[in-house]
Amino acid sequence: MSNIVVKKLERAPINETPIEIVERKGIGHPDSICDGVAESVSVALCKMYKEHLGVVLHHNTDQVELVGGYAYPKLGGGEMITPIYVLLSGRATMEVLNKETGEIIKLPVNSTAVNAAREYLKKTIRNADLERDIIVDCRIGQGSVDLVEVFDRERNAIPHANDTSFGVGHAPLSITEKLVLETERLLNSDAMKAEVPAIGEDIKVMGLREENKVTLTIAMGAVDKYINSCDDYIKVKEIAKKKVEENAKKYAGDFEVEVYINTADDDKDCIFLTVTGTSAEMGDDGSVGRGNRANGLITPFRPMSMEATSGKNPINHIGKIYNILANTVAEDVAKIEGVKECQIRILSQIGKPINEPKMLSIEIIPAEGFTVEGLNSEIEKVAQKWLDNVETVTERIIEGKVTTF
Repeated sequence: MSNIVVKKLERAPINETPIEIVERKGIGHPDSICDGVAESVSVALCKMYKEHLGVVLHHNTDQVELVGGYAYPKLGGGEMITPIYVLLSGRATMEVLNKETGEIIKLPVNSTAVNAAREYLKKTIRNADLERDIIVDCRIGQGSVDLVEVFDRERNAIPHANDTSFGVGHAPLSITEKLVLETERLLNSDAMKAEVPAIGEDIKVMGLREENKVTLTIAMGAVDKYINSCDDYIKVKEIAKKKVEENAKKYAGDFEVEVYINTADDDKDCIFLTVTGTSAEMGDDGSVGRGNRANGLITPFRPMSMEATSGKNPINHIGKIYNILANTVAEDVAKIEGVKECQIRILSQIGKPINEPKMLSIEIIPAEGFTVEGLNSEIEKVAQKWLDNVETVTERIIEGKVTTF
């Protein structure tokens, strides 16, 4: 076995603790926009490298910044005054030497990145005019030589870790976590937009559980061109609140759920009205890694990594691979009969194979009638299986099957 350690988690299951706070920044939040753009650029570069050379080359595109624009929203439809500015930064391999011919092969990194960013923004911020409302500026530079060498070493073998870093994960999601995650997914679903197009993509859900009561406080931008009066705006909020309450019944169990939407409104002079559906149009700035963690949530009552997962290369960047791997392993361990709850930390050493972590710590809360000792062997097998197949994590990322924010 690799350095796998299984121990008992010395605390009550999260659903039984007195207080829990969970947050999710929706796909239209400025920070999440940056995460989504960064990841879409990385995936596009992976595909471009494979198409041109058959392998993924070194890159990290996790330096995306959003500078908020300026808009004049009004009932019935306002207008953008100053566009949103999105800066693509980071490093990528832009040219390679063909050792047989001596030819330098130049790769379309910047055009690939810009196209990927614009396609993502078009899909995500539905009410923005990409030609007028958003500027995409690419300043991705050539990768650092020493990091490229670590990346390239033993290309046909297991990749070596680019850094001494760690990833964390936990499973199963608590009731509060499920409520927060599924609430944002509902409000930003295609079905909801078709039914209520006035709901913008800039949605933030904050969940507070006090004993058996969960309060969901939702900030939800509204798109002005679909709203002609304050009564229309109030109706949109009422529909959204009812939909969230109905959806919550699927996940709440015995918990009571109370829903609040746009609590700063006075429904006359101050309402969350936007032209494009995101507060990025009104000076709210964004950065990669400042929002949701790799499991899509911000969970201060759980262990978290501060690593920005989106945009990092999926081949050897531990900040990405180990955070996704930790959640994947945790999900499988939590499915084992007798495991009530699981949390995982995985630590790498720079230059070492990514399937040989310095430490893989697994902490579980065993169900009644089970012990850590009795479950240890099966848990280790699950963890080792994923380490032995760690490159499938890379494949899932490139195929777009993994969410990073």
